[in-house]
Amino acid sequence: MELDYLLHFLARLAANNTTEWMAAHRPDYQRARAACTELVRQVLAGVAPTDPDLADLTTAEVMFRLHKNDRAHRDPEPYKRRMGAGLKLGGRHAPRAGYFLAIQPEGRSWLGAGTFHPTPAMLAAIRQEIHYNADEFHRRRQASALLAHFPDGLDTTGPQLTRPPRGYSAQDPDLAWLRLKTYGAGRFYTDAEVLAPDFVAKIMAGIAAARPLVDFLNEALPVAERSGMGAELK
Repeated sequence: MELDYLLHFLARLAANNTTEWMAAHRPDYQRARAACTELVRQVLAGVAPTDPDLADLTTAEVMFRLHKNDRAHRDPEPYKRRMGAGLKLGGRHAPRAGYFLAIQPEGRSWLGAGTFHPTPAMLAAIRQEIHYNADEFHRRRQASALLAHFPDGLDTTGPQLTRPPRGYSAQDPDLAWLRLKTYGAGRFYTDAEVLAPDFVAKIMAGIAAARPLVDFLNEALPVAERSGMGAELK
């Protein structure tokens, strides 16, 4: 894998984020994309034997496009500053929890586990499962294996409701968790860690450690979401 070239290309792209620059450096992009594809392929091959949800996925199903699909009106940059993939049954946009790997220079490479853009139906189902099965939820989010790879645990700094969700009491002991709008854990990697020989092994270990929490979130979902049906592969 040419992960050093991938980081170098993304650093150059960050400094020249225009369609004109990309058109003039298309071969460089293809080489960097191939490096990221090989990284994702190795991760999938490594986790497939122990995770049925990821066993039959292809790199084409999980890798994100570099072009911004929903660029904000004031955003002048047409391309993301990272390359990565969403590893979950049904592909990268399937309505379920999974794992997210992104490579970005300057220590911004990232592994996430959970669901970071859940639909309203997913949120309702997850909140209900936490309410009904709080002990198991807390056991999994506080598991020592998870915290060894994701020291900050489940992220509570993201968007959340200012009031209790509809149908839940303001006195609910788990209100702080029920108000969340995302349910995921994440961690960053330095460029040196990305380039180290054990990087793929670290990613695989992180996915394995997060799997009980991801499974809890997916078990809460309706059957259609759990099966990954209706996913848009963009």
